[in-house]
Amino acid sequence: MAMLELSNVETFYGTIQALFGMSLRCQQGEVTTLLGRNGMGKTTTVGSIIGTLSSRSGEIRFDGELVNGRPAYEVAQLGIGLVPEGRQVFPNLSVRENLVATAANFSGSADPWTLDKVLDFFPRLRERLDNQGIQLSGGEQQMLAIGRALMLNPRLLILDEATEGLAPLIRQEIWRRLEQLKQSGLTILLIDKNIDELAHIADRHFIIEKGQVVWEGDSDELTGDAGLKARYLGI
Repeated sequence: MAMLELSNVETFYGTIQALFGMSLRCQQGEVTTLLGRNGMGKTTTVGSIIGTLSSRSGEIRFDGELVNGRPAYEVAQLGIGLVPEGRQVFPNLSVRENLVATAANFSGSADPWTLDKVLDFFPRLRERLDNQGIQLSGGEQQMLAIGRALMLNPRLLILDEATEGLAPLIRQEIWRRLEQLKQSGLTILLIDKNIDELAHIADRHFIIEKGQVVWEGDSDELTGDAGLKARYLGI
């Protein structure tokens, strides 16, 4: 069953078209990736999904429900959590305040994410609980951004540039945590450039170029085609 499905979505910035019939789907309980070089429309796709950008045509359905044109807060209440590019934690709020500021259980989970549960998931955040967001390292800010999204108790978690700019050891920790989330049954849409790690945990991949999907397939197909990666991903 598709948790998220985009069909022929077209999105503009003013008169400039950025998405040209964008179509993808995220199956329930799976990890799906959206890949492509910079400027090809990945973040625009995310904005169209979460309601910060308005698509002019096409359909975006979440759990079968049409979400086109809904404000971002309503989309979040349906159960979509976002870890944005650049993390965007609140710099002058403490770790605790960043986490509790977004706490909700709109999906009615019987075992919801709570402050203690997030701190158990990311022990480093417990050590920094009273530190302001601006005082955290890049890796700690990314953990905080993920924890903040989990406090919404989403049914779909979207991560835009999940490990960009992070040290290798921190990247590995983030991948391990994402694999744990997958094992818990959470549906995940990932944008990242680390193909090997993505292939390890993802079920299906979509490659986007110039605002539309040009390839989709599983991890074996992605890693086994060097020409594909060179052509569309710059590897």
